[in-house]
Amino acid sequence: MSRLLRILFCAFLALGLFAQESLAADISAAMNKMQAAYADMQSFRANFTQQLLQRESGVVEKRSGVILFKKPLLVRWETAAPHAELLMVTDKEIWNYLPDEELAYRYSRALAEDSRSLIQVITGQSALSRDFDVESAQAPEDGKLIHLLLYPKEPTTELTEAQLWLDPSTFLIRRAMVMDFYGNTNTIELTDLAPDAKTSAKDFQFTPPRGTEVEDHVEAQHPVSRPLLN
Repeated sequence: MSRLLRILFCAFLALGLFAQESLAADISAAMNKMQAAYADMQSFRANFTQQLLQRESGVVEKRSGVILFKKPLLVRWETAAPHAELLMVTDKEIWNYLPDEELAYRYSRALAEDSRSLIQVITGQSALSRDFDVESAQAPEDGKLIHLLLYPKEPTTELTEAQLWLDPSTFLIRRAMVMDFYGNTNTIELTDLAPDAKTSAKDFQFTPPRGTEVEDHVEAQHPVSRPLLN
């Protein structure tokens, strides 16, 4: 190899290493700013749209409603369309209530406490640097949003990959997607997010209405899968 080629090769190698280091620094900075934004926030309210894709059948289910979150981990996830549904993470347990079916599922709170759960991801509570390998995934269709790929260091059947789209002006989550082992995806988009929204204790309390059938999965090691929990 000629001296000139060696110089050019070294120069390109140095540029490549610099670009990788710069990208890693950008990703780290974005994660730090995101987690700082959520650390400063005690609660939030936002409208959401949700799209559930079943990869094998190609069936897409769309939902919309309101999510209310309060630290340390209280969630009221209320779906209005196409059918009413309520997911409630209380200080003791999780409830998934289907009023049209007069049916309620009760789960252990531990399902929501896993940093890799959808609830932790969408509320900005996941420990990204600890539990995920994070990469940039910027694409033209992202516009100005910061697009991150998250690969769990210890994948589960419910989560093998996640993606986040952050607002560059606030570093709050605008969109999140989680993929399970089978390639099914759950995509949530948040709009009108109001930080430090006013909440009351009643917002995060649930008692099944009279006549409601309750299926208790608190002790089950592998509870029935529900689309709001995964």
